[in-house]
Amino acid sequence: MKIAAVIPAYNEEHRIRPVLEAVRRASLPTEILVVNDGSSDRTGLVAANVEGVRVIDLPRNMGKGAAMAAGVRETDADIIVFIDADLAGLRPNHVDDIIRPVINGCDMCVGVFRRGKFWSDAAQVIAPYISGQRAVRRDLIDQISWLDECRLGAEVTINTVARKRKMRIRRVILNGVTHAAKERKFGFAKGTAQRAKMYAEIGKAMVKTRRRLSK
Repeated sequence: MKIAAVIPAYNEEHRIRPVLEAVRRASLPTEILVVNDGSSDRTGLVAANVEGVRVIDLPRNMGKGAAMAAGVRETDADIIVFIDADLAGLRPNHVDDIIRPVINGCDMCVGVFRRGKFWSDAAQVIAPYISGQRAVRRDLIDQISWLDECRLGAEVTINTVARKRKMRIRRVILNGVTHAAKERKFGFAKGTAQRAKMYAEIGKAMVKTRRRLSK
């Protein structure tokens, strides 16, 4: 069974290498694809220097959904595991723990943060399925022809389709894992604006997905 790790990345040169090292040391992925989403920094170069990693460069920043879809198109893997590029505390066993339930028959498994940072733990208690860490069967992703358009609403879109199709979904706990807050990445003012943009993109993706599924 082929299992591809797809890591969408935008301006993550300072954070991506530990993530890739954890994925590389995991036992279950058979290939690792980094989709460099039009980064203006050295994200692609840093990723390309990690053994076993293949980099796909997008010509401009197209959004997370488009980066995820581009990674899927570049592989014929049966299972796709999506991992965010800005994680802290990710270990190889976390990656395998996300994948294993799908190997064993689930359609999707979502990794949820615990015992990382308070704000990221709290966010995933409130909305546990909005997580970038997930393994999915390829046939689930193949049903979402509009994933390219979803930007930061990609995870909500995948969740909605999976539930609509009554697919089998599991969660696993990722102890000690967290990610960089937008306010820390960009500064308070710009980070707050980026967070508002994220919520807007999630809302648009939800509307688009409901329309698609109602046809």
